Amino acid sequence: MRAVFRLPIQGAFVQSSRRFYCAKHTHKTLQEIDVTKMITKPALFGKPIPKNEDLVFGGYFTDHMLTVEWESEIGWLPPVLHPYGPLNMDPSVSSLHYALQGFEGMKAYKDKSGKVRLFRPELNMARMNRTASRLSLPSFNGDQLLACIKELLRTDQRWVPSSRGFSLYIRPTIIATHNVLGVLPPKRAMIFVILSPVGPYFKTGFRAVRLNADPTYVRSWPGGTGDIKCGGNYAGTIAPQRESESKGFNQILWLFGPEHYVTEVGTMNQFFYWTNDHGEKELVTPPLDGTILPGVTRDSVLHLARSWGEFKVSERKITIHQVIEAIKQGRMIEAFGSGTAAIVSPVRCIHYEGNDYNIPLDPSKPHLEIGPLAQRIATALTDIQYGDVPHPWSVVVN
Repeated sequence: MRAVFRLPIQGAFVQSSRRFYCAKHTHKTLQEIDVTKMITKPALFGKPIPKNEDLVFGGYFTDHMLTVEWESEIGWLPPVLHPYGPLNMDPSVSSLHYALQGFEGMKAYKDKSGKVRLFRPELNMARMNRTASRLSLPSFNGDQLLACIKELLRTDQRWVPSSRGFSLYIRPTIIATHNVLGVLPPKRAMIFVILSPVGPYFKTGFRAVRLNADPTYVRSWPGGTGDIKCGGNYAGTIAPQRESESKGFNQILWLFGPEHYVTEVGTMNQFFYWTNDHGEKELVTPPLDGTILPGVTRDSVLHLARSWGEFKVSERKITIHQVIEAIKQGRMIEAFGSGTAAIVSPVRCIHYEGNDYNIPLDPSKPHLEIGPLAQRIATALTDIQYGDVPHPWSVVVN
């Protein structure tokens, strides 16, 4: 029995396209995503756009969304751009039972001239393909999916906030839609993309955070899925995060192994800027050893810092004991997390085994909640994202 998985608002389009591709299909060639075959059904009415001051992360969604279905014997069906609405799925689809689901997080920005821009979107497409491969979900042509996303952005461009610090969050998601209670590669899948206007991560300016370095819980491990962006990686972090918040901490500094290696902070990559054991100023972050998500912002921070050529930049293993020793010896200069939502998140304190270890921010400007290097990185990346500084990382959509 075949699964019925389609949005009522697009069902006729998908069913007709499925019949066409079944008739044309040969077993030698599977269809790829093709933006030129996109089916468009505009929303009859546009929703009211919330004021910038009312925006909360993931609280509002735009008029339209994108869906692309996949079948193992056909490949990718024509993309469908249609009004935002619920997904109608069989309760036995394997994504609901075995976490066969991956996603991406990216943003669209509006520059001073009104143009919509993306930031290094090809990296998101490549990472989503790696996630799909690890979860036995179908691969896709990243350039074509990105072209589809650009069409969605052009359609809903009125939703892209124009003020600096505000943006349109883009959530591409890939899920298994095969209705089977079996742990096996799915025969049907879907990519869908939704958009949500968001405000600054820190609404009133940067606020340095307190971290709880607690080895009780582990975010990822060698051979696992810590280096891909799948829902299962996040589900297990919610209860430990709430526990840390109840103790007065903002985030968890995730540790691993008997050595208590630092891995990530919350849902971000972690950086330390210190004077190392050899007397060198060094910006250091854990390496991509399979337990660390290869963040787009992480990669951008590393590229920027190396291009400045002012201090050593390293990707290597760091233990919490090395971090504490640097703090005690006065060698710690700054610490911050990096990610799409916040760009950088300054750290003011790490709690470990019953003790608080305070980290400097900006001694010359004690009223600030961010250190000079983190501020410099945040400004440089924001200038690129909003098109204030010409850079190949900024991709114009319209």
